[in-house]
Order: sequence, then C-alpha cells, then structure tokens
Amino acid sequence: MDSTAYCLFDTPLGPCAIAWRPGRGPAVTALQLPDTTAEATAERIARETGASPVATPPPRIAELVGRIQRHLSGQLEDFRDVEVELGSAGRFAREVYAAARAIPAGQTRSYGAIAEALARPGAARAVGQALGKNPVPLIIPCHRVLAAGGRPGGFSAPGGIATKSRLLALEGVVFAVPPTLQTERDLHRAAAKLRNLDPRLAACLSRPIRFAPRRDLPPYAALFTAIVHQQLTPKAAAAVLSRVKALYPGATFPEPEALLNTPELSLRAAGLSAAKTAALRDLAARVLDGTVPTANAIVAMSDEEILARLTTVRGVGRWTAEMLLIFHLGRADVLPADDLALRKGVARVYGLPDIPTPRQLLSLGERWRPYRTVASLHLWNTGEAAVL
Repeated sequence: MDSTAYCLFDTPLGPCAIAWRPGRGPAVTALQLPDTTAEATAERIARETGASPVATPPPRIAELVGRIQRHLSGQLEDFRDVEVELGSAGRFAREVYAAARAIPAGQTRSYGAIAEALARPGAARAVGQALGKNPVPLIIPCHRVLAAGGRPGGFSAPGGIATKSRLLALEGVVFAVPPTLQTERDLHRAAAKLRNLDPRLAACLSRPIRFAPRRDLPPYAALFTAIVHQQLTPKAAAAVLSRVKALYPGATFPEPEALLNTPELSLRAAGLSAAKTAALRDLAARVLDGTVPTANAIVAMSDEEILARLTTVRGVGRWTAEMLLIFHLGRADVLPADDLALRKGVARVYGLPDIPTPRQLLSLGERWRPYRTVASLHLWNTGEAAVL
C-alpha cells in the first residue's frame, strides 16, 4: 500500500486521520478515529496502512473530511456514497460491511441480526470479528452494531466502547457508560469548568499536566502489575515483574490458569513475597470466576461497581482500584480521598494549617463533581504525582 497517502484533521471528537488511494476518484482505504494525541493518531494510521503524510488532500477527500467534521459536531451525514477500498477483505467481511452501511444513523442492529440477514445464523461472533477489522469506522458504521440484549459489545478503535458510546450519542443512541477523559481537549474543558466551580483551584489548574490512561492494559494485567509494585521501588518492582513474566515464555502476562498451576516455590524464587504470591493467585481465581471484569465489560460498569468488585481481591484496596479507574480507564469523576499526596496538595492550594482528613477531602471535593479526577490530577501536580 505504498501509493496511499493520509492526512490529519481535527474534529470535536479529537484528531482523526484518513488515508486514500490516489487516482482520478480517490478511494478511502482507512479512517483513524482519535488516539490519545494527534501524533499517536498519525503513527497508528501510518503503521497500519503504510501511507505517507500529505498537507493538502485532493478535493474529494477534503470534502469528505468536512463531512466527517460536521457529523462529529452533531450535524449527521450519510456516508453510504463514499467509495472505500477494502483491500484483502474476504467475501463474508464485505457482506458484513455492506449490512453495517445500510444501518441509518440513530438505529442499531445486533451481531446476531446481521448474521441472520446474511443467511448465516449462528455466525454472530464471526460478524463481530469482521467488524473488529473494519478499516474505515464511521464510514462503515460498525459502532451501530451491538451485542445481544442491546449491550454495547466491543469496539476496536482507540477508546473502545467509550468512543463507540460517544459516536452513538451523537446519533441519539445513549448508553449509561460513565464519562471518561479521552483527549487533552477533555482535560482543558473540565479545567475551565472547575475554575468556575472552585476559583481557589485556578492557580494549580493553570499548570500543564500530562495524562494518558493506559487503556491497552486489561484490568487483570493492570492489577497484576499494581500488586507486584506494592511496597517496592519502581526499579525493584520492574525487575521482579520481569522475572515473573519470564516464567511464561511468549505471554505478555501469565494467563490466570497458568499462574494458578505454577508452583509457589517458582513464584517465590522470582522475587514475589508470600503475601504477593497469595494475592496474585487470588486475582487469577477471581478473573476466572468473573469477579474481575474483562476489558470489554468494565467500560460499561459504574465506578462504584468496579470498586466493589476489585476490592474483594486479596491485596487490592480502594486506593489501588481508584488508580485503575483514573490511570487505566480514564474515569472523569474519581477522588482518591485516602491518598496522602493529594491531601497535601489540597492543604498547599487552600493554605490550610493541617492536612485534611479523607472525610474532609470528600466533603470539599463535592464542589468539583463531575470533574474530581481532573481536580485530583492538578492537585497532585503541585507536588509528587501518584502512579499505579
């Protein structure tokens, strides 16, 4: 695909990118929905398409960019006329994409319904797999395809189901997915509103912060890492984690079943304490019994439901679960009141003679809803930042 080109463009959802095959009638080969930054969006589309960047797209692509921008601002467009180049996609995938393109804005279909329409009953999973490889989301509106019972299902674009939820919300289909911080624009908007809610935060809100949630780590991997890091320096924890992973060649993290089948002596020899070994085994067991949700399931759960589930895992307290909510899920309204660094930040910003208690911080933080995560990030920034 060396002859393809791409360009970046801004939208109300964040920086997007589009790639096309040049010619008299350029065909779209890929559409990249917003990643964490414009640079990340560009890097992803270049890597996945082999396309080269251009500053000015041809007229038809420029017109399409304008239509995408209008759609993402709430002025809905119909993209069924857009020519797309599907490359090596097989016959079944092309049929799935055609069925998805036939779904009007504001309506949804289930994976099973599309399978039935294609005379492939029982192929709902195959439909989902095909949509997961959709190279041109939005133009092929895979966000309008849901799981059974109207559940959100999956979404392979950056941001996952949170992005899917936002696309559907523009079209009038709303899920009760808790709000998340997706882009720097989200942070800036929240900070601007916080200044009005609590003018005493104005000075610390003016200081720049960096925030990029690790959404690539599923809950199991995030908690596994957090448990290993407890009471160790980052360098020492990284060494232990590396030795533990080395017990499972070829795996990014040990599968729960594999961990449970590993002799305790082997885990201890890798540097885990008896308490951490027990905690990781309990974590693995609770992944297998469904207590710890999957990456797809967790995004539609409320903060309190996540906290209630995760804190049943041995070695996972409320603070650890709150760090996962903030630094892995990007949840917008989390206030880790037990965090000493955060309470010290409040004392500095407010000029308090004493560090507030967790209960006092919770009371104070009521005025920051629904942006308590953003307040926390800026208050941490006045001293030492917390990390998971």
